[in-house]
Amino acid sequence: MHPHASRTDSSDCPVALITGAGRRIGAAIARTLHASGTRVVLHYHRSETEARELADTLNRIRPETARTLRGNLLETAHLTDMAASARSFWGRLDILVNNASSFYPTPLASLSEEAWEDLMGTNLKAPLFLIRASAEALRERRGSIVNLVDIHARKPLRDHLIYGAAKAGLEMLTRALARELAPEVRVNAVAPGTILWQASGIPESLQQKILARTPLRRMGSVDDVAKAVLFLVRDAPYVTGAVIPVDGGRSIGV
Repeated sequence: MHPHASRTDSSDCPVALITGAGRRIGAAIARTLHASGTRVVLHYHRSETEARELADTLNRIRPETARTLRGNLLETAHLTDMAASARSFWGRLDILVNNASSFYPTPLASLSEEAWEDLMGTNLKAPLFLIRASAEALRERRGSIVNLVDIHARKPLRDHLIYGAAKAGLEMLTRALARELAPEVRVNAVAPGTILWQASGIPESLQQKILARTPLRRMGSVDDVAKAVLFLVRDAPYVTGAVIPVDGGRSIGV
């Protein structure tokens, strides 16, 4: 985690660190925040090619406004260095988006301690310790934190016991930290619903049932999630401790 030496000293644009920013929802959040004038630090673990390509694309749009930062979020001892590196690019940190996540089934009969450590680590432990490592920098800027939770933090998804518990913990952590870090730092969450199928392993028949129970009768997009994040960090100065579902109405129990 060695930042590039150059900085854009003349700019007063805010700086956002986005975890898991190389692909999917994280990349969409990075593009959306960047388009709003934010400088972005794109964290990745294994998706180096995608993260660097995205940074190159964003820097072609506005030079010296995107950096990449590699790190294993399960290595808690290194999160302080990661936060310091993100801050050092432009001398500030205004926004932290905890997006990186592990997601796979853990049925009761076959779950393991390894799965517990991984799912709890990426979805709950890493966000907490990264927030702690970033808190001083965020306080200085009266900054904002957005955690990516899930509608299944409240409505259990069959066979995803550990994932659901981890996201439920992150939702509670969002509320607790909104109190802990007030009044300098706002802490909110976005809870996506049906956004991406390809990594879910959900059968086609079940997909159709899910969409039939979604009031808007369609999937959402990664950009829908990214716009909710942008709203929270840019347009909601009196909102903290909130969890915004981006799910087409599915969480209302239709």
